[in-house]
Amino acid sequence: MAIWTQSAPAKINLALDILGRRPDGYHEMRMVMQTVSICDKITLENTGEGFAISARGMDLPAGTVTLEQRAAEAFFFHTKQTMPGLRVRLEKRIPAYAGLGGGSADVAALLRLLRENCAPRLSPDRLEQIGLSVGSDVPFCIRGGTALAEGRGELLTDLPPLPPCHFVICKPDFDLPTPWMFARLRLERLESRPDAGGMAAALAAGDLEAIARRISNVFETVLEAEERREIDCIKDVLLRCGGLGAAMSGSGPSVFGLFREEAGARWALEVLSGRFSQCFLARPVPRLL
Repeated sequence: MAIWTQSAPAKINLALDILGRRPDGYHEMRMVMQTVSICDKITLENTGEGFAISARGMDLPAGTVTLEQRAAEAFFFHTKQTMPGLRVRLEKRIPAYAGLGGGSADVAALLRLLRENCAPRLSPDRLEQIGLSVGSDVPFCIRGGTALAEGRGELLTDLPPLPPCHFVICKPDFDLPTPWMFARLRLERLESRPDAGGMAAALAAGDLEAIARRISNVFETVLEAEERREIDCIKDVLLRCGGLGAAMSGSGPSVFGLFREEAGARWALEVLSGRFSQCFLARPVPRLL
């Protein structure tokens, strides 16, 4: 019985802009995305038959086909192979429903494992296309690193990596389901937009302060009053402790701060951990595939 394991790192959105609604019902996105070192762990066993999944650190929905099963079925369909029996175990550390791409990261790690062990000649681009059939963030989570993501999020352009830096990530004690946040958006009312092009130029220059000045997320414009108070409180702590910039990631509610010095990041982590239960120190992660 073969047993394979892989880490599944989270993502943050250094910049997140929404350009409009597409004819297919999705939204046209423009984002600068970054893989970070908060990781789940995926273990895959090649078993006799069927598909089974278990998780430590979260409850799986009963009676539904999981994203992991859909990804495995799509992989074997597109590679024209018979799907073997598989048992997947998730060890969760990335907070769920947090804007950190935990579910997409798990699917991406599973697809990387399947490619490595069942179809090593499959191109990374093809694997990303398979991932897109499961979720819009999956292609980036397969690739990792630093990238401009456009379209639904699947049109990826590699960007120069971040200079040496640290992140503090804090999830407040409430959820912001993605459909709610999209439903609140009124794009015609937005007065300012994230400067993804400027951030790409700052990355090329290796200018961490210029990168930090362009950290932005349009979803912050639709926070309700109580949500905004919590998000702003976290951002204020991050900036007072030496963060160069801070913003919400994805559709939230997790907030990240970008630090040049580890000492300031650890100070912010200590302060926030006194109030919030899900706080993390993280580093940028380079391209995965």
